[in-house]
Amino acid sequence: MKFTLSFLLLALFAALCLAAAPENQVIISYPAGPKPSVLEKTKAEIIEAGGEILHTFSLIPGFVALMSEKAEEMVHAFGNVHGVVIEKDQTVHTQS
Repeated sequence: MKFTLSFLLLALFAALCLAAAPENQVIISYPAGPKPSVLEKTKAEIIEAGGEILHTFSLIPGFVALMSEKAEEMVHAFGNVHGVVIEKDQTVHTQS
C-alpha cells in the first residue's frame, strides 16, 4: 500500500513538472532607442508574468530575459508600437 501511494505521488509530481510552461531565454532590444520608461515598463511586465531579467545592456537599449511563450507574445504586442526586436538567445559560432 505504501509503495502504491508513493508511486502515485511521484507520478503526480512528474505530471506537474511537465505541465509547467517552458521558458525561453531571449534578447529584447529597441533599435529606435525608446524612452527609458518603455524599457522599464517592458521589464516590469515580464517580471509580473513570472519571467526574470538576466542582464541589461549598457551600450544598446535592451536586455536578456527568461520568460514563457505567453509573456513573449505580450511583450511583442506591447513593443510593436515602439519597434521591439525579440530574438532567441543562442550561441553563435564562426568558421575560420
